[in-house]
Amino acid sequence: MLCVTVLYPKPADSQFDMDYYLNRHTPLVRELLGPVGLVGIDLEAGLAGAAPDTSPTYGMIARLKFNSLDELQTALATNGAALIADIPNFTDVQPVMQISQLV
Repeated sequence: MLCVTVLYPKPADSQFDMDYYLNRHTPLVRELLGPVGLVGIDLEAGLAGAAPDTSPTYGMIARLKFNSLDELQTALATNGAALIADIPNFTDVQPVMQISQLV
């Protein structure tokens, strides 16, 4: 199984609309990517850094799971631009993306 991990950095002066992300963006991800291979989404909201009383490095981490590289590539090629275009609606940070194999 493969995974696209999307990490949203959390600088002190950034904004992230959690309500929009959970109630509009995530359903959009499911709607657009579900028919082309998305099999699951895991979401993690950052609470704190490793040291006491520090901010998290990432405010949100999303893991989008696919069964194959072909499905993942098709999903991103088909709908990636629409999902990226929605990012300014909930945050002013540039996400970091990584494709990984779950082991």
